[in-house]
Amino acid sequence: MEVKASDVKQLREKTGAGMLDCRNALAKTEGDFGKAERLLKEQGLAAAVKKSERVTNSGKIFSRILPDRGILLELTCETDFVARNSLFLELGDAILSAVASQNLSGPTPELELMVQEAVGKIKENMQLRRIVTLSVGADEALMEYVHDDRIGVMLRFTVGKPELKQDPRAKALFFDCALHAAAFAPLFLSRDKVGADFLKEQEEIFTKQAQGLNKPANVLQGIIKGKVNKMLSEICFLDQPFVKDDKRSVAKVLQDFSKEIGAPVAIADYRYVKLGENRS
Repeated sequence: MEVKASDVKQLREKTGAGMLDCRNALAKTEGDFGKAERLLKEQGLAAAVKKSERVTNSGKIFSRILPDRGILLELTCETDFVARNSLFLELGDAILSAVASQNLSGPTPELELMVQEAVGKIKENMQLRRIVTLSVGADEALMEYVHDDRIGVMLRFTVGKPELKQDPRAKALFFDCALHAAAFAPLFLSRDKVGADFLKEQEEIFTKQAQGLNKPANVLQGIIKGKVNKMLSEICFLDQPFVKDDKRSVAKVLQDFSKEIGAPVAIADYRYVKLGENRS
């Protein structure tokens, strides 16, 4: 009989057994949950302590660029040893292929089943934490970069000339910008992308800090404004000092390059994923 991934997941949550074992048990018992649970216990497969409760601080960021989008995938495990295991690496590549072929934007029961089947083989907990995608248009280009398996970035560039997507000079700049994002972890692309609530909260913090300085109101406002500007230059991608030339901002580097080649080049959007980090 055909066994649904959702049924397998439900039985696994109840018994703690691996998803492959749960699927086999359901198939043998024709979908009877009670009989399947008893079969797992008889076979000694119902785990006393669920592997899913074990902490997964290691892992790898996988990436892939497709004609219409880029994909960043965060797959975690318990140890660095498993993160270098061929089965773990094959699992990441297989999930990437499934995400690409099915145009997925997040974990699904089928992908979770793939992970749990690997858990049954490797005997170590693994989690598919995130799938992040970034679409790309015909007049745009993507650049990926993964640093030390733990930080992955994907950048989308707009180009004034289609041929620039294959230009070695443009590709070198795209890569340097991706390298910059991995190194400086910008929170926002530009100042106009900073949320009003976030900005208000930061202004309130700087205001409280400045109140103890015993300065005139107009001076305090200048101090607060200066602190806000400094913060924005540190967290906004385009305002940050460029990783390979800290005398110029990222925006200035792009502007200078655009003038040099006679066509506009700009960063339209980006994605940043760090292993184990919760970031919207």
